Amino acid sequence: MRKILYTFCLLVINLSKLLGQDIQYSQYYANPIYLNPGLTGSTGMNRFGFNFRNQWPGLDQTFVAYSGYYDFYVPEINSSIGIIIHGAQESFTNTAINDLGLVYAYRLKIDENQFLQFGIQGSFISRDAKFDEVVLGTQLDIDRGVIIGNPGDGFVGDSQIRSADAHAGLMYFGKRIWLGASAFHLLRPKISYLAESNENLPIRMGLHGGYRFFLPSGEINDYFNNRYQERSLVIGFNYKQQGEFTQLDLGAEFFFEPLVLGFWYRGLPTKYELPNNESLVSLIGISLSSGIEIGYSFDFPISQLNIGSSGGAHELSLRYVFLPSGKVKKDYPSLPTFRY
Repeated sequence: MRKILYTFCLLVINLSKLLGQDIQYSQYYANPIYLNPGLTGSTGMNRFGFNFRNQWPGLDQTFVAYSGYYDFYVPEINSSIGIIIHGAQESFTNTAINDLGLVYAYRLKIDENQFLQFGIQGSFISRDAKFDEVVLGTQLDIDRGVIIGNPGDGFVGDSQIRSADAHAGLMYFGKRIWLGASAFHLLRPKISYLAESNENLPIRMGLHGGYRFFLPSGEINDYFNNRYQERSLVIGFNYKQQGEFTQLDLGAEFFFEPLVLGFWYRGLPTKYELPNNESLVSLIGISLSSGIEIGYSFDFPISQLNIGSSGGAHELSLRYVFLPSGKVKKDYPSLPTFRY
């Protein structure tokens, strides 16, 4: 019993920290608006996308996140419009978070191959909890190996929080290189359900970039004729800081049309703690000429929360990119970034 309570306390402590942070996605470029509002309309076309993440399925508690988005580019005004819906559910504390955002981005053309794009986003956020079913950390007596009271005892606060928020991002991209910066939660919305707490969500700062190496091209036989096959290797990084939480992703993605293979390392080597969720991420994706792209990735944890106890994390992405006329733009994507 005492061993179970120790494990229970560890999860309470770390999940409480994670609830004060944004959900992280491994396929961050397959979730572009969530990564940086400046990526809105970056394809120059219409784009639908959906992402689903199942984190730590081995804990026998659901911890899932999902997002859906739609964006499009208006060349006459060099602007893009987008909408994003993001949500997360966690059964351990019976909480649910939903976010609806509207995004505007403006593209500045520096020359034929270089662009600077700025995006701003306004969001409405809802946070809901069912604390009548939750055992709080203060109810755990490790010395005696017992739980004090009943679930929900001692909770005083609001189980529903509604708030507004704002985010912004900047993206520079050329033919081979890109660099972006983003800032989320500029309005610092309240996140604590407790009446005596005034805890606000920390600002999430991000810096991301990379370089694409174009390899010798090949040809694809589509039964009627041969067409150009892109082969390229992309290396990149994604750094995030939110409150005391910092994280760095380093990796590479190989595109052998239509197949995409990716691998990267997540975490800071000098900070080997559970909230960093250090892991090795592998990805496989397919990019079809119809404009449909599907990706699957798996996070193999190498932190204290190992693969045996957590089960890692599974993530799936689905996108459809098209022109308003229904035709597919052959030189997609215009960005040199990762596809996933």
